[in-house]
Amino acid sequence: MDGRTDVGQDAEQGGVAAEIVERLVDVGIDGLGPFHAAQAVADAARRQHPDVEQAIDAVVGRHVGLAAVGGFVTGLGGFVTLPVALPANVAEFFAVATRMVGAVAALRGYDLREPGVRSAVMLTLVGADVDDLLRQAGVPSGGRILGLVTQRLPGPAAMVVNKGIGFRVLTATGRSLLGPLGKGVPVVGGAIGAGLDAYLLRRIAENARRELPARSSSSAG
Repeated sequence: MDGRTDVGQDAEQGGVAAEIVERLVDVGIDGLGPFHAAQAVADAARRQHPDVEQAIDAVVGRHVGLAAVGGFVTGLGGFVTLPVALPANVAEFFAVATRMVGAVAALRGYDLREPGVRSAVMLTLVGADVDDLLRQAGVPSGGRILGLVTQRLPGPAAMVVNKGIGFRVLTATGRSLLGPLGKGVPVVGGAIGAGLDAYLLRRIAENARRELPARSSSSAG
């Protein structure tokens, strides 16, 4: 009986993890309400900065600022109201991170409508864990996120990848434990949280630059 209960719990957690990734894609890549889509952010940056790398710098700087300030995405209740207690600040951070990476991908010449590109964007969020995730899914990408761009993952493999990403987002809720540190001195707590979010987002940006090089016009076709 305990075994059946564990299986049921695992299935439920897996479903929650996959749903988190679906929501991140919906909000972070496609946009929702006042939270503009990644492509729109990329287009706006390119209009202001004809040089692609300068446009990427601008996108990263903007999103690092959003992550540090916080509170921007929290109003999107449909996103943070998940069947688990996912802290709003964590949901907010990953929505901002997803849009930032999506915008970087768009500026580098990738089509955000392609399933492989969307998978690559989401995998960029997990950093060093990507090799393990792809291995579990049985995806022959050569250990590089770029290998996914031209692939449409089979349903079971996509589910494994999405669950893996979602579980890593769930474990990131541990970041919210920094909150009690600042209860006595709220300004200190806020400074710690802002600094951590900015640092983590810059690391994700570095990963995006490395894993998503400029896409040639020939490979794009």
